[in-house]
Amino acid sequence: MFQKSFVLCSATALLAVAVACSKSSPSPVSPAANGSLVGEAAADGSTLKVTAPTPQSPVNGAQPQTLTLVAGASTAPFAGALPSLTYEFQVLTSAGTPISACTTTVSPSGNTVTANPSCTIEFDANHRWRARARMGNAFGPWSPEATFRSPIGGYITANEIYDPLYNGLTVGSRSGSTTFIANTGLRTNTQDSYVTYSFSQPLQAGEISVMVTGIDEGNPGDKTKVFSMQEGFGNDITDNDYRVTIEKRGAQYVTPGAVTWRLITGEASDHGRIFDGDRIGVAFSDERWYFWQFKWQTGSAQLIVREDSPNGRVIYNSSKGTGGNPYRPVPHVIRLGQIPGRAGPIDASIPGAVYKNLWVSSKPRPTFPNE
Repeated sequence: MFQKSFVLCSATALLAVAVACSKSSPSPVSPAANGSLVGEAAADGSTLKVTAPTPQSPVNGAQPQTLTLVAGASTAPFAGALPSLTYEFQVLTSAGTPISACTTTVSPSGNTVTANPSCTIEFDANHRWRARARMGNAFGPWSPEATFRSPIGGYITANEIYDPLYNGLTVGSRSGSTTFIANTGLRTNTQDSYVTYSFSQPLQAGEISVMVTGIDEGNPGDKTKVFSMQEGFGNDITDNDYRVTIEKRGAQYVTPGAVTWRLITGEASDHGRIFDGDRIGVAFSDERWYFWQFKWQTGSAQLIVREDSPNGRVIYNSSKGTGGNPYRPVPHVIRLGQIPGRAGPIDASIPGAVYKNLWVSSKPRPTFPNE
């Protein structure tokens, strides 16, 4: 960071020193007669004559639970009263490249200033941040760049979910017997165990995608659910008006391991609003990870299953037209697995399934740290 050096000329100084001081250039931070701190650009390009903010948190590579940036406020050493300032915070990659749309401007509170950037950044990754004071179009020097590691996650908003699960945490609500496996994911131990999420606003078009392991044709059950969506919290999803069920058939089904899906767009009693994906047998391995991705919008829906990662080999792909009725459940409820319905636990969750990296949103799926 650029630092200014100042020479103070004492009234008791030797004449030679006083003369030398009088010949120096005017201080670039001296305020104008009207108290303004705005002047010509300094060597670092700043035009506001204040000190740089001081990064306080996070620093030195710390990893916070949430992205909250705190800095000590700027001062104006040569001004009588500090005018009203705002502060610009910027998040950068570990290489020092500013992240698009990750700059925010806030006001101070006392001697500190706090920012909570709302931009999307890579989770569990090294980053930098910096801040500077602003007054109108004038800006002070940037603070030193502080280093931090972004939070592991996750979060849930009005209609978006990011839930890594492998970190021993979830933003959903666990029911039945579930177990966090360290650095791996969340396991549903029984057919009546599941995780529930809900949106305050229906997601009419988007995707739900998640990585799953521990599944094959040997898991107990019949029409078991990898994940599901519906209107409301009721346990009978069979004739729910906004049913979505993503199914991997269990050992009690006639063709264990078969994959299919069902979507209902607003009226379960109207067969013209019920849409089924192709039922295809898949040879799963319970030691392998699989990427399950269901996308929907008014007029179409698609389920894709891939081996190993979001970019792996496609082993199931079924898309269908779904007419002109939108998918808009209120409330919009999402589950990993499914609460037992009229058929009982045999058609509910997959015992032994392990989940990680859940994403539900209208936005493209981000890159999770361990994929």
